Amino acid sequence: METDFSDPACPEYEALLEDYLDGELGGADAKKTGAHLESCAGCRRAFDDAAASVRLLRVAGSLLDSAPAPSPAFARMVMSRIRNEEERAAVGAGLWQPFVSLAWRFAATATLALAVLLTYAVAGFRRPPAEIAVLNPAEMQDIFSPDPTRAPADRDEVLMMVGESGHASH
Repeated sequence: METDFSDPACPEYEALLEDYLDGELGGADAKKTGAHLESCAGCRRAFDDAAASVRLLRVAGSLLDSAPAPSPAFARMVMSRIRNEEERAAVGAGLWQPFVSLAWRFAATATLALAVLLTYAVAGFRRPPAEIAVLNPAEMQDIFSPDPTRAPADRDEVLMMVGESGHASH
């Protein structure tokens, strides 16, 4: 069933349709609404939908009224099952409760220890900065060029010596 929304009900009559359907609208308002329903397709469609809904609700209501009410034994049986389930849950929780409590204490202790260690690492473990030694440039050694007084230790030092000798000749 498709609904056509291209021609909606008029807002000023939409609120009156339910009262008109129930017969609660009196006098001039009922005549005015009835005349409008004959001339407006959107309001007529909304009225027909409301009438179908009311019929459906009446049928459903009559079915519910004819259904037998549950007996008092039904309520006692349901409450008994609920109590049994609660007791089973309490017994199961009681068995594991010491372990859960111990786990929470362990987690709290570990969190506290971690906080203390982080605080110590960030704030308490700082050493004063070492004094910066200023060397005389003559005492400084070039770490990128090997010492010419000693023999090269590996192939890289040989290559560096060859490269430096090439730059010196240019």
